Amino acid sequence: MGSIPSAGTNPFVIATSCARQLSPALILVNPEAGAGRAKKVRASIESYFKSQNFAAEFRAPSNLLAFEKAAREACVHGKRLVVALGGDGTVQALANAALGTSAVLGLLPAGGGNDFATSLGLPNDPVDAAQVLLRGIPRAVDLLQATVAGCRVRCYVGGGGVGLDAKAALLSSGKFRRWPGAARYLAATLWACASFAPLDIDAELELPGGDFQHVHERVLLATVTNTPTYGAGVKIAPAARIDDGLLDFVAVSPLGLTKIVELVPRLLGTGDLRIPELQRYRGRRMRLRSSVPTPFHGDGEILGETPVEIEVLPRSITVIAPRQAPPEGRTDLFV
Repeated sequence: MGSIPSAGTNPFVIATSCARQLSPALILVNPEAGAGRAKKVRASIESYFKSQNFAAEFRAPSNLLAFEKAAREACVHGKRLVVALGGDGTVQALANAALGTSAVLGLLPAGGGNDFATSLGLPNDPVDAAQVLLRGIPRAVDLLQATVAGCRVRCYVGGGGVGLDAKAALLSSGKFRRWPGAARYLAATLWACASFAPLDIDAELELPGGDFQHVHERVLLATVTNTPTYGAGVKIAPAARIDDGLLDFVAVSPLGLTKIVELVPRLLGTGDLRIPELQRYRGRRMRLRSSVPTPFHGDGEILGETPVEIEVLPRSITVIAPRQAPPEGRTDLFV
């Protein structure tokens, strides 16, 4: 059986699909993801893998806790390829389970957001993503590790933060969970605006060069993200990259509802907002405090309350990504 290409290997001369080298795969299905979307597409993906003679075992744990336990057991006991069929919250569970192991991960996006999958260049359709899985190559990517009040430590893969978006995350996984894609997050955000009070934050960032940046702001939201988008395509940090060893911190000062509605098309487009109410920073780690303890979310999941410390774990997991030229001719993004 072939080996995984190592760092420095030119990804364009790999003759065989990484996924086939690592089979049989374990496909873990989150039946709740995407308001049941993952459960609905399972049969189509099973059929496709059979048509391609790709060995895969499918399991559907009863809840996300059981999902993570099954993933951890598989990764620790030597399963070489473990695949999540679900959304960003599902990928978070898989990433935490695989951290520190040699498992290679795969993603079949079937959630309400799928921002991490998008940042990898995967198609949003899970059957199309299954085709990419069989042709793809391994890529090392970063995680963000959050230590929240009470010293609970949890990694997340995409966007997180405090303020309006944390409240919207609760609503989007509850009241609006059956709404499709970005509409779910935007509806939750607008609903949350009706009762949300701005928050005073104190942030300390360690910048790439080792200096420190202090931010004291009254905010509508404060986002700490690994991916350019969150909330199903909202481009909160368009310069963010999942493999640059940096986190992106975005502080948004209070805005009226009319202004928020006005900015939404731009956030769903290029994300290029040059307004004084929005400030963007980049760093390796940071501490975030708030005037009162407030929920901090990662990938739409509430991880705990402030104060919180967030740091980048560079290239800490390996995932199957599309075969495509890396930016600026780089090959070091692949393992």
